Amino acid sequence: MKTENRKTIILSLLLIAAVGIGWGVFRQLWNGGETGNRGRFKQPAPVEVAPITRGPIELRRTYSGTLEARAEFVVAPKVSGRVERLTVNLADTVMRGQIVAELDNEEYVQEVAQAKADLEVARANLSEAKSALEIADRDLERIKTLRTRGVASESQLDAGRANHLTKTAQVEVAMAQVAKAESSLETANIRLGYTKVRASWTGGSDRRVVAERFANEGGTVSANASLLLIVELDPITGVMFVTEKDYVHMRTGQLATLTTDAYPGEQFEGRIDRIAPVFQQATRQARVELTIGNAGHKLKPGMFIRVTVVLNRLAEVTIVPEKALTTRDNRTGVFVVSGDGKSVSWRDVTVGIREGDRVQVEGEGLSGRVVTLGQQLVDDGTPITIPTGESESPSSDPKAAGK
Repeated sequence: MKTENRKTIILSLLLIAAVGIGWGVFRQLWNGGETGNRGRFKQPAPVEVAPITRGPIELRRTYSGTLEARAEFVVAPKVSGRVERLTVNLADTVMRGQIVAELDNEEYVQEVAQAKADLEVARANLSEAKSALEIADRDLERIKTLRTRGVASESQLDAGRANHLTKTAQVEVAMAQVAKAESSLETANIRLGYTKVRASWTGGSDRRVVAERFANEGGTVSANASLLLIVELDPITGVMFVTEKDYVHMRTGQLATLTTDAYPGEQFEGRIDRIAPVFQQATRQARVELTIGNAGHKLKPGMFIRVTVVLNRLAEVTIVPEKALTTRDNRTGVFVVSGDGKSVSWRDVTVGIREGDRVQVEGEGLSGRVVTLGQQLVDDGTPITIPTGESESPSSDPKAAGK
């Protein structure tokens, strides 16, 4: 009984070994047929293809950025005082030179009245000094006459001359005091005018918008304290940062398209206006500013934007789908379909501009169609089979023919 069991076990082991050997031979033959260029079991590899086209292609880059006000103007009073009235509020439109706030002016009105009174006193002193000078003139002339007759002495003549000089100096002092009083009155009037705070910016458009308000009516503010922030929204400025690689392609005047999450599906036009001459050390990027038309004031400072710029454009180049690019032995190339559509040939290529799923390539023998799916199944000279509907020549594709 034990002998029969041993025989059964031995036969089972031999059977298993035979099956394993047979399966190994089968796999070796099968793999050789699949991978060998001349294998007996070589079968056409199923692939998908696309036409090689010629036409224009653009190098586009999309950058993230933000919007900033074209210009900002902080309204601040030149004198201190209590805010009696604010004539504008948040989001209101402001014209250049418009009065936007009024301060309590009682103190400054009093200063004007005091300056006027001081001016009147100075003018009265001047009038008095002029009258005294006229008297001194007559006295001096009389002494001179008497001196010629020998009646007046030399000392009397000297005293008359000294008195005349004194009165003349008093007139000049009085005139200076009048000028000083007039200046003080003018200063008082100017300070009184400062109680009416105007939004007087320079440059840009005559119309702007209130972006922030920093004070309320009834509050007391000091000189040069911020009351309002007024910004220019049309045009508005877009700011983005570019790397060294893209920096060399940037030019002032280049057009750009912008999108923002606030208006999905809508595009805005912009133009590169300024390019920073230096790179930021922290990020190794350079600041680029764009001018964007914003007549409807849809775009607001602080919004996030995506900016697309065409850095380069070539008019007539060879283009293949990006899926056609393949790497073999550290070489980049494509598999070009033969004229009869039954095999493929390897072509080394140099890759240029990429635009979406289209790629510019340069190389020899690039015409017809390329393999876009199934490159792992083929090699140079491998037979292929193309699914029905993709076997037509590239010229039958109206889009390809147009290119």
